[in-house]
Amino acid sequence: MEYRIEHDTMGEVKVPTEHFWGAQTQRSLENFCIGTETIPMEVIRSFAVLKSAAATANQKLGKMDSSKAEAIAEACNDILQNKYPDEFPLKVWQTGSGTQSNMNLNEVIAHIVNANHSDITIHPNDDVNMSQSSNDTFPTAMNMAAVIMIHEKLIPAIDTLIATMKRLEDENYDVIKIGRTHLQDAVPLRFSQEISGWRGMLEVSKDQIIQASDQLRKIAIGGTAVGTGLNCPAGFDKLCCEEITKLAGEKFEASPNKFHALTSKDGYVFTSGALKGLAANLMKIANDIRWLANGPRCGLGEITIPENEPGSSIMPGKVNPTQCEAITMIAIQVMGNDTTIGIGASQGNFELNVFMPVLAYNMIQSIRLLSDGIISLEKNCVSGIKAKREKMESNLNNSLMLVTCLSPVIGYENAAHCAHKAYEEDKTLKEAVLELGFLSEEEYDKIVRPEKMV
Repeated sequence: MEYRIEHDTMGEVKVPTEHFWGAQTQRSLENFCIGTETIPMEVIRSFAVLKSAAATANQKLGKMDSSKAEAIAEACNDILQNKYPDEFPLKVWQTGSGTQSNMNLNEVIAHIVNANHSDITIHPNDDVNMSQSSNDTFPTAMNMAAVIMIHEKLIPAIDTLIATMKRLEDENYDVIKIGRTHLQDAVPLRFSQEISGWRGMLEVSKDQIIQASDQLRKIAIGGTAVGTGLNCPAGFDKLCCEEITKLAGEKFEASPNKFHALTSKDGYVFTSGALKGLAANLMKIANDIRWLANGPRCGLGEITIPENEPGSSIMPGKVNPTQCEAITMIAIQVMGNDTTIGIGASQGNFELNVFMPVLAYNMIQSIRLLSDGIISLEKNCVSGIKAKREKMESNLNNSLMLVTCLSPVIGYENAAHCAHKAYEEDKTLKEAVLELGFLSEEEYDKIVRPEKMV
């Protein structure tokens, strides 16, 4: 491998000739050989948007000439077009402020401009980082990445699953089945009503996530090192946010309190909590689906789900609810990520939180996993759910909890007596009621009508 010599304020560093990064990126690579987790590309892309917006804002404020600003914006656009996918290798496990990742962007952008424009010389700190600090750019980029991912990936995924649930409700409106509480038989309901509960969970989670993520639209840019805005011209934060909004397609505004924006990550905690709420609901939905589909002959077996792949290396013909298993694994990962985010956010000291790379990594992973997992669950499982109507009807007619509708007629204790007699003597509920003489057959048939109990 060939090398060139780069320098920073600490001296000279050998950098691979084939790469566009500089001395500080190289130092980070050498000093933090920890794990395999790198800063998510979604954060890198948000950084590129931010650097382009900052250059434009500086140009409008008269701090940077238009040729430099345009060249920086051009390099940032190339990054956004994925022309330099191998230039952002830094690990999550670096400085907690994300300074080295900020410098990674600054160095790569400067080298791209200098390579493509012989008449322009761009400095990573003096030009690309003008009016900025790592302490306000990294929290800005991590907020941007979360908002953009939520609205471009997660919300559309949730909407797709909601639409499928609505279709299943329409298809199964006439199906009446037994309800269950405590994993025990309960009173009847329509299968469509059960599905509507799943849909409602998704709709509420969606609303909660949107509400929470709005907190991340107030960004730290303009606060520079400690929130005072040192070396940042008046109006830069507002102009930068306007440019970010144009480029990102999502609205962002300057935080009115930069001291809060730099040191507190409560918006991240709030948003992660909403993601955890979605994860909890997905866990419940997936568990319901696999319980209802369990069998095929020795379980509840009230629905069928698509058979996507063989389920066993030893048992021929076995098929498992693998999509449900995948989404439940995702759910617990998101819950674990939320714990990390909560702890990390609690560790802000004085004017800065120094857990930002791990916060960003966990947030982006949660959003990505939920988005991809929901799409997979909808496509490979939920869209193919079919009610086994005969099995549902058999379970319904065999349930002792139909006795509930008799309580107002024969009394709670008498109704309980009928249920116990039927269970203990392996009789139908109707047989037990008639044998105990509480009702005639005609009266029983008139009262015990599941379609009127839903």
